[in-house]
Amino acid sequence: MVPSASPVWGDKPYYSLNYYLKQTFGEKVYKLALDGGMTCPNRDGTAGTGGCIFCSRGGSGDFAEPRRGSVTEQIEAAKSLVRSKIKDGRYIAYFQSYTNTYAPIGYLETLFREAVSHPGTAALSIGTRPDCLPPETIALLADINREKPVWVELGLQTIHEPTAVLIRRGYELSCFETAVKRLKEAGLTVIVHVILGLPGETEEMMLETIRYLGSFSPRIDGIKLQLLHILKETELAALYEAALFPVMSMDEYIELILKCIRLLPPDIVIHRLSGDGPKKLLIAPEWSGNKRLFLNSLTRAFKETGAYQGEWCPPRQP
Repeated sequence: MVPSASPVWGDKPYYSLNYYLKQTFGEKVYKLALDGGMTCPNRDGTAGTGGCIFCSRGGSGDFAEPRRGSVTEQIEAAKSLVRSKIKDGRYIAYFQSYTNTYAPIGYLETLFREAVSHPGTAALSIGTRPDCLPPETIALLADINREKPVWVELGLQTIHEPTAVLIRRGYELSCFETAVKRLKEAGLTVIVHVILGLPGETEEMMLETIRYLGSFSPRIDGIKLQLLHILKETELAALYEAALFPVMSMDEYIELILKCIRLLPPDIVIHRLSGDGPKKLLIAPEWSGNKRLFLNSLTRAFKETGAYQGEWCPPRQP
């Protein structure tokens, strides 16, 4: 039996998304991945044409409900997939595929307001890019935020410019900094995506990205730590198959995760510690397809390092 952590975190030795949701909404809340029917400036020629080199054809939305109808219909279809886990609960409407603010303001307003008007929607989460947040879009999100919480998820991945160029991110770090400041000024929740294990990055480079986000002002609200997945039919797959870079073993990744958590301020919600690569697309690391093994190994590592006794994870005040 896993020892109980400090009561301010529930059963995890860090500020987990699950704990945050229960404290915020009073119950377990599930994300429903939706497709807003948008593309990306890194695909349509505005910033590039091939997308980021790690991105699948689904635009990082491989788990999203297929876009076969209205937002309401997508929500209902997605709810049916988690019905065995939650009944008559509430959900986060998560627009995940591609860049979900990359459309005319009228289209975005119709889309997002339909999502938040659904009685089961507890919050709206929008995956996007820092270079796709003009003032009128931020103003719209701020207005919707007065009705239901709005989260904006930004794909930073790394602070290192050579890596950003290699993965074809398509914007500079200063663009990210400006976007976060404007979003926070508008009262919005900001969650940042980081990919660990990008080609050419050392462990210290990855930790520099974590330190940067942990000390960023204004404070970000959440972070997603994503293991680099090599997916079929991506440019990254071609680089990997040419043996141009290695992937981490599970033990190496767990050791890195422990270091990342130690560096993050305790008031930043950790939304993800590894992520899932679609099994039908996953090339490597193969161990990442066994989620149970990873989570059990991570829990064991927490116990061995004294995390559950508060030996290295500082207590968070309610």
